[in-house]
Amino acid sequence: MRRDPDFFHDQEMVLIYLARRLKEAKALEAVLDAGGLDYAVEPAPYGSGTLFRSQRIGAFFYVLPQSVERARALMFRDGYIPYSET
Repeated sequence: MRRDPDFFHDQEMVLIYLARRLKEAKALEAVLDAGGLDYAVEPAPYGSGTLFRSQRIGAFFYVLPQSVERARALMFRDGYIPYSET
């Protein structure tokens, strides 16, 4: 279930996905809701393009560390590729 970031207090959150479009964000919310996960979504800027750089706003999805594997499994099942720092 989507939660306000304050719901998690000062707990460390893990970035699992960056949705670049509203439709994509809404669809992922439905997947995570159906899976019964608590998650937070925050809009934030991200850089786009290689030759012509631009700033855009995306929806950043976060979960608690103990929920990362479950969230990734749900995302893979529905065709989403989770965020990875590598």
